This record gives sequence, structure tokens and C-alpha cells, in this order.
Amino acid sequence: MTTTLITGANKGLGYETARQLIAAGHTVYIGCRNQQRGQDAAQRLGARLVMLDVTDDNSVAAAAQSIADDGGLDVLVNNAGVEGRRENNSIVDAATVTADMMREVFNTNVFGLVCVTHAFLPMLQKSSAPVIVNVSSSLGSVSLANSPGSPTYHYAGVAYPASKSAVNMITVQFSKQFPAMRINAVEPGYTNTDLNGRTGTQTVEEGARIIVDMAQVSPDGPTGGYYSAHGTIPW
Repeated sequence: MTTTLITGANKGLGYETARQLIAAGHTVYIGCRNQQRGQDAAQRLGARLVMLDVTDDNSVAAAAQSIADDGGLDVLVNNAGVEGRRENNSIVDAATVTADMMREVFNTNVFGLVCVTHAFLPMLQKSSAPVIVNVSSSLGSVSLANSPGSPTYHYAGVAYPASKSAVNMITVQFSKQFPAMRINAVEPGYTNTDLNGRTGTQTVEEGARIIVDMAQVSPDGPTGGYYSAHGTIPW
């Protein structure tokens, strides 16, 4: 039985990823910050709940200890993320972004991801088929951001793309350090979730597909890559 943890999984892509992996036979822990919403989601899914705030070191450590006590982990899906839009749902561009705005996004998308990964590495190293899936975005592609023909070129935000570029580099460096693990970054696509104010153009079922596929990658499968449902993405 494969045991999987998905961070930020009480709604959106995390929830749908949990649903699909449970259907595929995984035992799934959903990491959530809010206990009531987490309990509701876990009950609907048939998942296990672990309280987990990726921006709180103590919360991460407690979650890791709880899952270790239950028997360990095979797959980690680093899904928790924020985009950092204004209250009116507008994107914070280069003219208005501040260090505090950047810090808020990086705390979840980058530092939180590293904190969780570090905490669960000892368990993953004991697995016979360890996998880490880092939920990135095509907005983190420097190549696409510099290509006028790409939709990514026209996205004016700074904090979110920069955070996902950092996630991509973290993915590559970790994959080289731990060659026995399958560690990949994935781009779900422009999915209709709360993260983007429900402006996405595809369903969570469609967006979760690449996350689910890479969570089930075999020990001889790819590692250190950057993928969407349509194939590889240029860095």
C-alpha cells in the first residue's frame, strides 16, 4: 500500500488529487490548516487528516512525527500555495510589488515547501519507491516568460512566477542529491480554483491529472523534470 501526503488538500487541486489517488489505491493524508474544514474534507474523501501549516515549523514537525508514528510515507505532494493577489483580485505587478508581498508568497510556496520536504525526507528515504511531486506552474518558466508568443509572457505578476521558478530549481537540486527518489515539478494548468479567484479555464479534474500521474511514477521513471499533461516544459 502506498502512503501519500498532500499539503493544502482540503479544497481545489489538493482535494481532487487526493480523491483520484485514493481511487487508485493510495492511503492519503490530507494536510490542512483548518481543523473543521480538514475534517469535513477527510470524511468526504475517506482520507486521513493531519493538521499541517507549511509556514509553521512546529506544525510541520508535529505532522511528520504523527505520520512517522503511523508507519511512514512513500509519496509527498507539495501542493500548498498562494498567488498573492490584491483584495480586488488584481495581480501585483512589477510597479507595485513590495518585499513584504514577495515574502508572503515565498513563505508558503518556497520556504514552506522546503520545510515540509526536509521534515519528511527521513521517511521517504526508507520507502522502496519514494516520490516527491512539487506543484509548480508554467509561470515559473523563464523561457516562456521571455517568449512573446506564450500566454505566460503577458502575466504581469512578480511574486508568484518568481516563487515557482525557485520551486523548479529546488526540484532539480533535490533530484540530483537524492537520485533514488523520483522528484519532479508539475504544471497543472490554469485551473479554476480559489488560488486565482476562480478565473481558471479548466476543471480541477483536468488540473490534477499531471499531479496524479507523477505521484504514481515508477522507480525507473523520470526525475528532475518539469511537466504538464502535454509533456515537458522549458525551464
